[in-house]
Amino acid sequence: MTAVVLATVCAVVYGTADFFGGLATRRSRVLAVVVLSQMAGLALVAALLPFLPGVLTVEALAWGVAAGVSGAAALVLFYRALATGVMSVVAPITATTSAALPVLFGLITGERPKATALGGVVLALVAVLLVSRDSSPAAPGRGYGPVLASLTAGAGFGGFFILLAQTPDDSGMWPLFGARTISITFIALLALATRRTLRPAPGGLRVIVAAGALDMAANLLFMLAQQQGMLSLIAVLVSLYPASTLLLARHVLGERLNAVQMTGIGFTLAAVTLIAAGGAA
Repeated sequence: MTAVVLATVCAVVYGTADFFGGLATRRSRVLAVVVLSQMAGLALVAALLPFLPGVLTVEALAWGVAAGVSGAAALVLFYRALATGVMSVVAPITATTSAALPVLFGLITGERPKATALGGVVLALVAVLLVSRDSSPAAPGRGYGPVLASLTAGAGFGGFFILLAQTPDDSGMWPLFGARTISITFIALLALATRRTLRPAPGGLRVIVAAGALDMAANLLFMLAQQQGMLSLIAVLVSLYPASTLLLARHVLGERLNAVQMTGIGFTLAAVTLIAAGGAA
């Protein structure tokens, strides 16, 4: 039950981080938001290292660096897909792929959730698909490029969860330190190569810092959850984060949710209940 609670809270925090990140990108360039928010997350990791001590090993850093590369590459591909495709197509493909991959990995490596929990997993995958849909009409004639980029980005995000789950339980925050360091380097070099500014818009830095700190807090919650439960269940619970982003947009910004998204939020609650009933350990 502890793993289910941690994973559910993790999803809420991830969704809140995305909400703040979305606010920031309305005023500042995307790469500036990504780099500066990740620097804020790295600062949080450094501050927590003395309080959440772990064993610094090459293995812990290596898995963290691999996860960071996977996550950073996925982020670049995701934004490329959004720029060249249709959000109502790109978002659900990416979200469901990132949720499904850890489930398949967990099952292949020997995890055997109870039937009730597996029912919750199926329902959760449907929920992710539904809440990720928007009301934009899908424009024809954009080819398979955005779809392929979406699938690859989803695989990269799923790989981030899988790779972090391989870190030793006693490694503390070091894998996240390695992941964040390499992802900052990756995105900063990309910004340099494309000559994009990393300067935030006036007044936007506080929102960016909040997004980065919340994202890192969610990463920590994920690591704690997967240490106590099955990756095939924890990852799919975490992947329900779009629901909290939508609810924040509804209550803070007054954005309207369509019927499909509302149905997805209902499926989200049912999925968490089933997975909790089936047990995450």
